[in-house]
Amino acid sequence: MGPVPRTLELFYDVLSPYSWLGFEVLCRYKNIWNINLQLRPSLIAGIMKDSGNQPPALLPRKAQYLRNDIRLLGQHVQVPMQFPKDFFSVILEKGSLSAMRFLTAVNMEHPEMLEKVSRELWMRVWSRDEDITEPQSILAAAEKAGMSTEQAQGLLEKIVTPKVKNKLKENTEAACKYGAFGLPVTVAHLDGQTHMLFGSDRMELLAHLLGEKWMGPVPPAINPKL
Repeated sequence: MGPVPRTLELFYDVLSPYSWLGFEVLCRYKNIWNINLQLRPSLIAGIMKDSGNQPPALLPRKAQYLRNDIRLLGQHVQVPMQFPKDFFSVILEKGSLSAMRFLTAVNMEHPEMLEKVSRELWMRVWSRDEDITEPQSILAAAEKAGMSTEQAQGLLEKIVTPKVKNKLKENTEAACKYGAFGLPVTVAHLDGQTHMLFGSDRMELLAHLLGEKWMGPVPPAINPKL
């Protein structure tokens, strides 16, 4: 028997491009490091509101910087990222409430599908500039991830239920309790201590805390092709 895997929680929202980067890196390392990765779909809008934070792109210089940052990081991490053409409409007006409720329902009923469905929603919004708010968009992502139409339809019907709504709220509140002011947030539970790391660029620090080896965002053993 080797050492018990350490629990990592990743709080994320598919509206957040940095969440996608953190998600892919942790998914690559989950079988390399001795960790138990728990994906926690959360609502970035709720976290921003609760913490009094503002979306970074509201500041023109930051918006300009983000565009380039996302492009370069996408190349570096090997994630096919593309800024949505109408960024403000996609991010600030349409949001991700239905998509994140859907992922919450997936996690409650088919947790083994959560990684793939999350990735397909990111592919839509942050790679192909496609909608993630309409029911048919969410169904298309679920089916592309390998769900049957019936399965996906059944989960979609549940996003209006108090059970699913409350679970998403719970995850979002849990992130806030850990001190989140944006996403992604990785929470490492180590030797009775809790470490909250913000952003997708703290993975080297995470490796240090875990006593694991950091081999860059694309570890050699991994085929990063998405």
